[in-house]
Amino acid sequence: MSTKAAKESNDKFLQNIAAMEEENQLLRQSVEQLRSEIDRYRNPALLVAELIDFTEDDRGKKAIIRVPNGNKFLVDISSDAENLKPGSSIVVEQKNLTVIDSVNEGTKFNVEQFVIMKKPDTCWDDIGGLDDQILEIQEVIELPLKKPELFKKVGIQPPKGILLYGPPGTGKTLMAKAVARSTNSTFIEVVGSELVQKFIGEGAKLVKEIFELAREKAPAIVFIDEIDSLAAKRIELGTSGEREVQRTFMQFLAEIDGFNNLGNVKIIGATNRRDILDPAIIRPGRLDRLIEVPTPDIEGTRKIFSIHTQNMKISKLVKKEKIMKLIEGYSGAEIKAVCTEAGYFAIRENRTTIKENDFLEAIKKVQREELMEGRDYMQMFG
Repeated sequence: MSTKAAKESNDKFLQNIAAMEEENQLLRQSVEQLRSEIDRYRNPALLVAELIDFTEDDRGKKAIIRVPNGNKFLVDISSDAENLKPGSSIVVEQKNLTVIDSVNEGTKFNVEQFVIMKKPDTCWDDIGGLDDQILEIQEVIELPLKKPELFKKVGIQPPKGILLYGPPGTGKTLMAKAVARSTNSTFIEVVGSELVQKFIGEGAKLVKEIFELAREKAPAIVFIDEIDSLAAKRIELGTSGEREVQRTFMQFLAEIDGFNNLGNVKIIGATNRRDILDPAIIRPGRLDRLIEVPTPDIEGTRKIFSIHTQNMKISKLVKKEKIMKLIEGYSGAEIKAVCTEAGYFAIRENRTTIKENDFLEAIKKVQREELMEGRDYMQMFG
């Protein structure tokens, strides 16, 4: 082998060694990365909690924390923990709950996912049989939003909110939507039972952010349906769920108390069970204007029936007074259901004109459905 060939062979060998060393270095780095990842996976998960306050004992500074189930603990603080302040979210070690560090857990909800927010299209003309209630809502909610300077001149403070109570289907939600439209306000609808059931551990925070949203979107009407599920009379706090409901309720009261009476956010609560409400919610300065929304009288029944049939083609042979007597005592929602079902009976026979028999059959169907709902209720709670 010539000297030149030997030199080329040696150079190639050296190049192979360099390539192998580079590859070996990459493999070592990969192994270190995998070992680090395995060690990280072996570490126990940390628990997210809330820092309530600080205190001290003989051994130094301590923290009072609240874990997600509502229980409070006095715990040690790691020397590496930074940016700790009361009310902040923290991570703690699961075994002895030592505070490790503060954490930014994205404390803001996307609140708009949890509420119905819109500009309603319901107007006062769409509501029948509730003239007195409409007048009272206009005085308490509509007038302060439209003419706040009038109240300042007179020197009185209008209520921050109202409570609508009465049987289901009598028009409580419709009136809340109508006053939102008449004042060109954003309508924010929250269902109290869903707030309590869906957000255990987060209810109070969500309540706070709903009212922040209302201030941003003002003028606004915050309508809380089934408010009795949130604001029922307080009992002995047993389970963590009951404690969470109370925290959510107390935050709700704090938000109401934080409003200016002449502010451009108004609160409307609705319930079918006024009897179980906590007195704190209806004391002066909160939802202190109580408006009963009863089932309509005969004149109200006529108005509601007229509203729901104004676009229907009804036979001249229909005896409306007969229909009125049969549906007397029905709620507005039930009267609407009768009109809708009558239309379906006509459609099934390929007709566009509604006959008297269509209404009679519709009344029977609505009565059967109400009977079944009542039976189910008795089986559940009776």
